[in-house]
Amino acid sequence: MSGIGMSVLVVGGAIVLVGLVLFSLVVSIYNGLVQRRNQYKNAYSQIDVQLKRRYDLIPNLVETAKGYLKHERETLEAVVQARGAAVGAGKEAAANPGDPAAMKALAGAEGELGGALSRLLVVCEAYPDLKANQNMLALQEELTSTENKIAFARQAYNDSVMNYNNSREVFPSNIIAGMFNFAAAALLEIENAEERNVPKVSF
Repeated sequence: MSGIGMSVLVVGGAIVLVGLVLFSLVVSIYNGLVQRRNQYKNAYSQIDVQLKRRYDLIPNLVETAKGYLKHERETLEAVVQARGAAVGAGKEAAANPGDPAAMKALAGAEGELGGALSRLLVVCEAYPDLKANQNMLALQEELTSTENKIAFARQAYNDSVMNYNNSREVFPSNIIAGMFNFAAAALLEIENAEERNVPKVSF
């Protein structure tokens, strides 16, 4: 074999080798991005479970309080309306975890619901018979426990989103992310200060 032929083989082999390395790199980065995206979606599903639990508790809480709070209809209705809005926003967010618009809508709805619940529980403080009601005590304890679980799940979700977003922004992952439409994911941040504090009432 001539020297030219050998050179062509060497160059061709080098090109194939480089191509294989680049292909392996692209596959590795792509798979890593998919895994991190799946991680934050799974983390959101844990929030969704706890939010649904919270939404299920609220009608019982309102029904229990209704018999005692005959003159607090506006407060009770605010909770019911805020719950309805939060349920709708929760469904949208569950269908599109990480979507900026869905996360913003959920954060706003949860902020409103948290504020409405806090006002209801403060009103309940003025009714000794309601404070002593065993059903109300149990519901309030479950609600507090659920709020804590939501807070932990939200932190896990936000950590997963941060990990995913960091991965898609660094070089060379950002090139692969752009090529395959790995969009940035949004954190779930509650803007309402009232909702940041778990509603606490001493019954």
